[in-house]
Amino acid sequence: MFSMRFEGGDSTKPFVDATPMTRNPQPEDLPALAATALDVYGMHNPRYLRLWSADPELPGTEPDRRFLAAPIRELRLTDVPPGLALRATATVDQYDEAKQAYADVDADHPHHVEEAGIQDLEDLEEAAEAGLLFDITVDDEWAGYAAAIVKPEDSLGLPAYVVRELILAKNHRGHGYGRHLSHLLANALPDPTHIYIGTIHAANQGAQRAARTAGRHDIGGWLQLPLERVSMNG
Repeated sequence: MFSMRFEGGDSTKPFVDATPMTRNPQPEDLPALAATALDVYGMHNPRYLRLWSADPELPGTEPDRRFLAAPIRELRLTDVPPGLALRATATVDQYDEAKQAYADVDADHPHHVEEAGIQDLEDLEEAAEAGLLFDITVDDEWAGYAAAIVKPEDSLGLPAYVVRELILAKNHRGHGYGRHLSHLLANALPDPTHIYIGTIHAANQGAQRAARTAGRHDIGGWLQLPLERVSMNG
């Protein structure tokens, strides 16, 4: 099933989505998939065809977002650094500081801008209304945001809390806090029978490493088959 999509609703970033699929795509499938996508949607100049795969790599494709998940019970731990905590908040008063935190990461790692970005203010307000937005604090000082939401369409049909935000301000990075954030958020979520799930770009090695160290597992995700290259070579 093919459909036309736009990254973040940006009309300058079109792509074709190919989900659901009955099996993982194989290298020999790629030419036919690309040809069909271009035949149907080539008028929109899509940048790539997005494929779902349980495998995180496939020759001829590039990485996209992966779903990393774990049962909340398995993530609930108390062994976190002294002074590091979450505090429920009903407002998004530090949104500008959170935007700056992303800008600081982008400045240090230019590729990061293509891999992650802050959630819209409205998304975090939705999390706050649901009681699922938290200030990350270090010795009671604001250090970032952690947020989740119950959104079935983003949880692969699982009973889950979907991670919406995990960001640390620049002056609190580099202290080993990142790998503890999944534990802290799992501790704060109200229903321990649910799954903790969220997407991380496969190329975002720091976030991937922190999630896996915390005990989250790759349960599937997307790959990109570039179409500009296919169309130029075809």
